[in-house]
Amino acid sequence: MIGRREFITLLGTAAAAWPLAARAQQPAMPVIGYLSARSPDDTAHLVVAFRKGLSEYGFVEGRNVAIEYRWALGQYDRLPAMAAELVRRPVTVLTTTGGDPAALAAKAATSTIPIAFSVGGDPVKLGLAASFNRPGGNATGISLLTGSLEAKRLGLLRELVPQAATIGVLLNPKLALFETQLSDVQEGGRAINLQVQILRASTDQEIDAAFATVAQQRIAALVVASDPFFDTRREKLVVLAACPRCTTFANLRRLAAS
Repeated sequence: MIGRREFITLLGTAAAAWPLAARAQQPAMPVIGYLSARSPDDTAHLVVAFRKGLSEYGFVEGRNVAIEYRWALGQYDRLPAMAAELVRRPVTVLTTTGGDPAALAAKAATSTIPIAFSVGGDPVKLGLAASFNRPGGNATGISLLTGSLEAKRLGLLRELVPQAATIGVLLNPKLALFETQLSDVQEGGRAINLQVQILRASTDQEIDAAFATVAQQRIAALVVASDPFFDTRREKLVVLAACPRCTTFANLRRLAAS
């Protein structure tokens, strides 16, 4: 995998590295496809950082590079069509943010356009790269490994709320990492002799139902798993967590409430 500056360099040099025949079909100004599983509201700061990184290499949006944005708003089933649309555009390079779903959609949409991704899981296990040292194919990027820390969050929450007999864990069954997260949480609970209540949610209605269960069963503590869908619902989650006074632990500080 590559570092942050190399990640930006990949974007900046993609047009130059593109085969001559393919570049001849591109517009005069290179186009970057920006595909996110999240929303523009909860990732505005990331877009600012993205533009700043590009500018450090001489690329300014609207001046010598164009950016086509697509936002799935946490609805993963929208990503394949969005990725296909950007490929047809066509874009010079695809960059994906907001976790694994966007990267996987981009990878499925093209085997030729360069893809620079940012994910929370293991890119090798996800099939995005052949290895960390030699990604191979047309995709490379960085992993924040946020999807591999659910057991650690569970243990930390146990330390914060030692009196909790049961800790709930909110997972999205539609996330590619769901089975891994589920296994990690269950093993983590057994390791510290803690009862874990698994709550599944991939829609707003299911989030409401999950918190209704938290209130009914008087679950005193809750882990919100790393997931772009939950990131886009942070305000809703904070409000719901405050109602039953459930100490909530999440991967993003903006989601934490107690």
